[in-house]
Amino acid sequence: MTIDTPKEAIFRIEGKRAITGPNAAGPWSPDMQHGSAPTALVTFAAEAMPAPAPMRIARITVDLMRPVPLVPLDIETKVLRQGRKIQLCEVRLKADGALVVQGTVLKIRTEAMTDLPPETTAPPVELASPDQSVIEPTENLRNPFVTGLSIRSARGRFGKAAGPGAIWYRVDRPMIEGAPVSQVMRAAVASDFCNATSVALDFRQWTFLNADLTISLARQPVGEWILLDGESWIGPDGAGLAAARLGDERGYFGRAIQSLVIEKRPPKV
Repeated sequence: MTIDTPKEAIFRIEGKRAITGPNAAGPWSPDMQHGSAPTALVTFAAEAMPAPAPMRIARITVDLMRPVPLVPLDIETKVLRQGRKIQLCEVRLKADGALVVQGTVLKIRTEAMTDLPPETTAPPVELASPDQSVIEPTENLRNPFVTGLSIRSARGRFGKAAGPGAIWYRVDRPMIEGAPVSQVMRAAVASDFCNATSVALDFRQWTFLNADLTISLARQPVGEWILLDGESWIGPDGAGLAAARLGDERGYFGRAIQSLVIEKRPPKV
């Protein structure tokens, strides 16, 4: 019998500071966090902000103001607008006093709707399930953050220049020490992989970092697996887009989009 070794969390919260673990690093630099890590932290901080009525997250927008280093991050939160039906939250992450991430999170009051017409239901996911999809190995990738995920390709392959793709993601590593990974955090972590799900350029020759990420949710995701059904568009002037429909075992539930910064890698000497 195989016994899984517990994985170290990405962040440990100490008051209003998040201590960053080494597995927050992404593929672009060993000293730079993967975008999913601060996005998960923004989501966690926003979910912890009290609201006057039951509310859920409907939108997350994260602007990466500069590369996020693997250092402790100070967390600043503020309610920008409080209404009876919505709450607009701001979450700012700072590294050594410098603003590195600015997030806004929209919450909407939850209220059971029992008389909606059936045509409002989102379409089902008509792709291979995670169990039927191709297992993507993550152990040998130069991407510590990915070692805390399970990845299964239903269409295309993870990180390959093959055009539109559809890939399932499951978070296996705790994001916050001592706290469960919420359903919205699962969607937030997966959503930052839009540019790896629908790769339009050869990673060996180009970089295509995202400068931001916006996630919109029609409903709360369910289950551990999150699907990104995505594609990318590259412009002629150094900018591009990576976008995806978000799905789970019940069907599609949201959208994610990234603005990409395209650069040619320097030739190897």
